[in-house]
Parts: sequence; structure tokens; C-alpha cells
Amino acid sequence: MANEPIVADAARDALKRAAAEAAVELVQEGMIVGLGTGSTAAFAVEALARRHRQGLRFVGIPTSERAAAQARAAGIPLSSFAEHRQIDLTIDGADEVERGTLNLIKGLGGALLREKIVASASRQLAIIVDDAKLVDRLGTHAPVPVEVVAFGMEVTRAALEVFASEVRPRLSPTGELLVTDGGNRILDCRFAGPIADPVRLEDRIRRIVGVVESGLFIGRADPVFVADKQGVHRLDSARPAALSG
Repeated sequence: MANEPIVADAARDALKRAAAEAAVELVQEGMIVGLGTGSTAAFAVEALARRHRQGLRFVGIPTSERAAAQARAAGIPLSSFAEHRQIDLTIDGADEVERGTLNLIKGLGGALLREKIVASASRQLAIIVDDAKLVDRLGTHAPVPVEVVAFGMEVTRAALEVFASEVRPRLSPTGELLVTDGGNRILDCRFAGPIADPVRLEDRIRRIVGVVESGLFIGRADPVFVADKQGVHRLDSARPAALSG
């Protein structure tokens, strides 16, 4: 049926919205809140805007120009790392969440570098997804985005192709090479099957000259809110809480 994709998209959006609403309940008065990028994170910004109108005071630090524009339009006050070195809570989406470890693949929205900077500065990273994003192993469905500098991108790509089965430059909707907010490019990498050791893979990618950052987010998410037809489920990490420096 012609309208089936529309109905499916609406149902998926309803799940994303439900997960976002649950995560936004973590925001408390006076917090510095990281604002994620992507279709799911956009629902969180909407929910945060409503809570702000209801009187909750907080300040947002966006992970992209797109997230910043949405937040400004919704009336959310914004700040930057010039004023705040640490973020209390970041709410963001993910492209894949690995069951058990809560390791992530992020970056299909094109903001992986800024997302990782914000995540690394956050006391807590709450991830919101629908159940289609849960996998037993990372790399089951999504490629691993790798942000690289434009100069020598061909050399960087060749180095990635030594151990990746496919490396494709990310294109914009107009067919041009996608340019990130930081002026970099993105190479989407697939490997021979699901990723057995994401920690080792992240380290191997990072060692390549020309790589700025990868979309592997290891040991950062806690909690993850997953929405399915039965409701919203909270997954918490089994890792000991990290000490903030």
C-alpha cells in the first residue's frame, strides 16, 4: 500500500518521542544540558522547550548548528564551553546500541565530532532510541562514520580500506561531499560482519593520520531509553560510575 511507509514512519516517530519524553524527565533545575543532533534528539529538544515554558530553568549546549537553530527557535537559552566546562546531562540519539555494553554507533546525522566532545564533557549521557536500534553487535546494520580532515582524504581512506570492507565518502543531499560543522568530511566504514571488538577498532581507527574522530562511542552511554510497542524501557550500564575530574 502506498501509505504504509507513512504509517510506519509515524509509528516510529511516536516511539522516538516517547523515549525522548522519558529522558527529559532527568533534567533538573539549573542544569547544563547537552542537546543532541538527529531526528530522535529533535524530539528531546521539543520536550525540553515545553518544560522550559513550564518554568524549568536550564541552559543548553548544542552538538550542531542544526540543534542550535532548533533550540533557539524553541526559546531554549544556549551557552558554550567558554562559559561552562562541564555538562550535567546530555540527551542524544544513536544509530546502534549494543545490548549489554550500551556501546554505540553515532554520527549518521553528521555531527559525530561535536557529539563526542559534548559527551566527553558530560557527567551523564542519556541515549534515546526506538527498539530497531538495539543490536547484539555493533555494525549489524549501521556503518561506522569516521570524520576526517579534507586534506589528504584519499590517503586516509586508503588506510581505512586496509581493514574495512567498504569505505564510502558521505554525500550531501545535493550529491556533494558532505562538509561537517567543523569543516571536515565523513567516511562511512563497513566491516566484514558485526564488530567483534569495538574498543580495539576504535583505537585502530584513531591511530590513522588524518582521522579526527570515529562514531564509535565506547563506555559513554548511561542510561539508554528504548521505546517499543510495550512502552519505554530504561537500560542502565553495569559499569562502575566514572569519577569526574
